[in-house]
Amino acid sequence: MATQRRMGRLSSGVVNGFRIALVTPVLFLLASTSSVSDDSQYGAELAGQADAERLRAWHDLLGSEPHVAGTAADRREISRLEKAFESMGLETRVHWFHALLPSPLKAELEIVGSEALTPPGPDSDAPRRGVVPLPLTEKNLLEDPSSMHPGLTYGWNAFSGSGDVTAEVVYANYGTIDDFKRLAELGVDVRGKIVLARYGRNYRGYKVKYAQEAGAAGLLMFLDPGDYGYQRGATWPSGGWANDSCIQRGSVLVLPYKGDPLTPFIEASEDADRLEIEEVNLPRIPVQPIGYAAANRILARMKGRPLEDSSWQGGLPIEYRLEGGSDLKVRLAIEQDRRIRRSANVLATIEGETLPHEFIVVGGHHDAWGFGAADPLAGTIVLMETARLVAEAAQRGERPARTIVFAAWGAEEFGIIGSTEWVEANRDRLLNDCVAYINLDMAAMGDNFQASASPVLRKAVAQALLPVAQSGNEDATLADTWAGGEDGPAFGDLGGGSDHVGFVCHVGVPSIRLGAGGAPGVVYHSNYDTLNWYRTIVGDDYSSALMVTRATTRVLGMLADADYPPYDWNAVAQQLRRLANQRLNEALEAGLQVDLGEFTQAMKRLDFAAANLSQRISAHPSPNLALRRQAGALLLAAERSWLLEGGLPERPWYRNSYVSDDPTSGYSASLLPLLQLAVRAREDAQFSVAVTTMAHRTDELAHQLEMLVTIMDGSK
Repeated sequence: MATQRRMGRLSSGVVNGFRIALVTPVLFLLASTSSVSDDSQYGAELAGQADAERLRAWHDLLGSEPHVAGTAADRREISRLEKAFESMGLETRVHWFHALLPSPLKAELEIVGSEALTPPGPDSDAPRRGVVPLPLTEKNLLEDPSSMHPGLTYGWNAFSGSGDVTAEVVYANYGTIDDFKRLAELGVDVRGKIVLARYGRNYRGYKVKYAQEAGAAGLLMFLDPGDYGYQRGATWPSGGWANDSCIQRGSVLVLPYKGDPLTPFIEASEDADRLEIEEVNLPRIPVQPIGYAAANRILARMKGRPLEDSSWQGGLPIEYRLEGGSDLKVRLAIEQDRRIRRSANVLATIEGETLPHEFIVVGGHHDAWGFGAADPLAGTIVLMETARLVAEAAQRGERPARTIVFAAWGAEEFGIIGSTEWVEANRDRLLNDCVAYINLDMAAMGDNFQASASPVLRKAVAQALLPVAQSGNEDATLADTWAGGEDGPAFGDLGGGSDHVGFVCHVGVPSIRLGAGGAPGVVYHSNYDTLNWYRTIVGDDYSSALMVTRATTRVLGMLADADYPPYDWNAVAQQLRRLANQRLNEALEAGLQVDLGEFTQAMKRLDFAAANLSQRISAHPSPNLALRRQAGALLLAAERSWLLEGGLPERPWYRNSYVSDDPTSGYSASLLPLLQLAVRAREDAQFSVAVTTMAHRTDELAHQLEMLVTIMDGSK
């Protein structure tokens, strides 16, 4: 093993005076050489102790009640997590933060006007003539008694504007930037109208942003049965898909930074220097999520302009139209309370035995829109079981070389708030000493294993998992669902949407996201996200969570015990060249004047430096402790070479020039974002500056690797 092990006391959650907590990813060649060690025995030993019944018990504990961030139930969840970590013998800290967290006060949605006077079918019992109230909560189900819990709420979107508007209706397909452009091209006037859009294709907050920019008076978002309902399969409770009353809640916050809206760049402590709410570009229009039964009642009454594009037709058995016409009006009234509320991250730490200053963070969030059995707890239970395994191993004398921090994040659902506040509070330590972050958000949702990772970490993930996947043992599903294919395992690119964003985009910590999908259904962010739904649809045997736990422990073991931070710079150089060629072709198609000469030279230098470093590391398989520490510091500094002091244009909080979340969709990744932004802007000068910047960042990375080569040559 990489480390001589001895019995030691379980150590503090504070290492050298700081508190600790991850992601980015791309296509991978296993044959490339790197600094990755083959020693993964520590992780394999942990994996062998994972227990399905323990995972079920974690689910029972954490999924016992609805627990929206900032509520009394949220505080009870925080207490449960704190006690659970303490019971493992881990030093535990609750990191409280004070953030702007809205709360719903009132919501009403009605069809009004002449189209409500003769309502078809179920609307015939409208309580007021000329008014058809529409449902804003899920149906209670005898088959799922949890759906009747008094702690559940009606459907709402956090950070919706408050207001009471009555207006005509426009249908905007998925509400993407291209959908609103198409409406403008067709001469469909959105100004003063209530927009109806189906969920999918982009983050819901961007639907609000584009509707508001187009002049809409309000926005309704619904789950279309073609995407989430009966056209996909049987609906809950007969099957796993969304029934006609199922509503997707969620934040609609869109800002050029993550975390608390009032404290960008600084920790949202109780006495933080805050922006005034009026200074922040929060949503102004009222926004409401609905089920497809309510959407059907609106769409069925629309008599205006027909669709121009058949791809805009959804799954309801009616003819979708672009406009409702002057006789159809909808009233939307929303009231939310925007106040500073308290929530917390719960962190538990075990100090490393030989390299305690270097650390890995494993995280997942604990807040939910209801019970959260799937989102987030299908990942949180993996986090808790992994922590238990590490703690029990330490009690047996098996300790990692590097420090490991387990983090249950708060208020992720409101805008990735808790993890961002922790990152901002610990920025310098993360920059200098954090080797990697593993994110476990909604991680165990089926049998199809998935992994996303920063390119520099892909080899480490593959070396930790492929021998298991190919062995035919209890985790052989890895071979079927992830490890197969001519090019080896397929890695995804992480953009936005979860707690990795602060780590990757703000402080440049390379990251990994592990999980499994494929369950036949989704009731994401709804009142039906219960233990009953999860155990019926995903599985009562917890085989998915067991597989992901075993994968997590093996990857964690590799990261924690490798002689050097297990970074593969050859993979980075290969992907960088591929991405540069992709951006070059896009620039040429956009008619830009392109000269990549300086960038090309820098990439050649990186190729050479990465190859040389691989050779030197191979020649130093058992480095002394002093070399391990010196090499670790330089390797971490090299990975931070992508960070820009002033950040990306118009988004200074986003500092990583290699990867960002896409600023037009929110979820997808933007790789080499400076070049992508310049292509979209069709600006020659902007593209030239972006090329120069990337050349300088690549040169800096190559320089760091060359310094390490020199040190290793001198250590012979």
